[in-house]
Amino acid sequence: MKATSDELVTRIINDEKYKTLVRTRSRFAWTLTALMVFAYVSFLFLVAFKKEVLAQPIGSGVTTWSIPVGIGLIVFTVLITGFYVRRANSEFDAMTAEIVKEHQK
Repeated sequence: MKATSDELVTRIINDEKYKTLVRTRSRFAWTLTALMVFAYVSFLFLVAFKKEVLAQPIGSGVTTWSIPVGIGLIVFTVLITGFYVRRANSEFDAMTAEIVKEHQK
């Protein structure tokens, strides 16, 4: 006899593997969020309180430090997004598939 949808949801929510998945995924997401917030807030504080640092020219050219710092922030954002997607597509998706497979029996 197949379980109803509500029974299935209740069984999955009470599964220790599911609780581990949620806890691990949440901790990972909050860690990356904290890193991103730190990076952006640091950049904003630098712009607000140390403009002269970003206004320094690089070498004898006209480019200032604000350009590589801004590009670095964008690259950092892309990298941590890729890091999250890679882990989500491998580890988290595998854990989810295993949990669903166990409960569809």
